[in-house]
Amino acid sequence: MRWVSLGAGIALIVVAFAAATQVADTRQGLIAEVITLLAGLAGISLLLYGLIGRISRSTSRVERPRPAQGQQPAVRPATDLLTGAGGIVIALALLSGLAITGGLEWAGFGLLILLPMIAGSTYLCVRFARAPARDWKIELKRPGRQKQS
Repeated sequence: MRWVSLGAGIALIVVAFAAATQVADTRQGLIAEVITLLAGLAGISLLLYGLIGRISRSTSRVERPRPAQGQQPAVRPATDLLTGAGGIVIALALLSGLAITGGLEWAGFGLLILLPMIAGSTYLCVRFARAPARDWKIELKRPGRQKQS
């Protein structure tokens, strides 16, 4: 399936480049521009899936039963608070920069774009604050390395 995604992604990127040569200030040019944008988006998405998508595992593997997690409350690390507060600070810095240089209209567009980031950062801060047990240490983990149990 990954090879099909790679091939389709490359084909759509070629279509996007071909349509980009036809972009003009006419009806056909505007249609070519839409084709360029949509084919490029779909092509890049398929190409990324083909390159970094998960390799499917066989389902014959026996799964171990997982312990019930509802018995004891989760301990929230201070990493949640640090990450959430950092995201909010970065969003405020970006929005203030847009408001200063581009005006309120650009700041409004930036707010729409940054709204998922702001919501996620706020969620991390609230989750840390509402947790019954907090661990005030910051956990630093290397990307790609997971604990083996």
